[in-house]
Amino acid sequence: MDARCHIRPASLADVPALAELEQACFSDPWTAAGIRETIQYETARTFVAQESDRIVGYLIARISGVEGEILDLAVLPERRRRGIGAALLNTTWNALQREGVKELYLEVRETNSAAIALYRQRGFRPVGVRPRYYRNPPEDALVLRAPLTPCGIPGT
Repeated sequence: MDARCHIRPASLADVPALAELEQACFSDPWTAAGIRETIQYETARTFVAQESDRIVGYLIARISGVEGEILDLAVLPERRRRGIGAALLNTTWNALQREGVKELYLEVRETNSAAIALYRQRGFRPVGVRPRYYRNPPEDALVLRAPLTPCGIPGT
């Protein structure tokens, strides 16, 4: 990851930037209202990757008992493949582990090979498929799971 990138917890003031990032990254983006509502949940954990005064990535996760779920991970297209997604994932992994989470789940488009490769490097493995989970365009989602091991993230 670039040295000038800093990972920090998100705040409500970040919502407009997160919504803008969603628009740049996804064909079926979350709305600003959806992001605002989600990050306010007591069980939500949201981190942003910031370079200078610009947010270039973020991750929203939630905790449900000893399980965690990654709800959204986005990195600006021009900032991808620089370790930002991995840094957001590592920060979230460690934060959830400190809170007693034992396993982490997520859904990913079955054709998103870059994201799948990142998740596999971090110990995620397929546990199911959600048919036609994504709407625009319609596509199945792979359900991935990783145990949050005490020794940390594989490959770090």
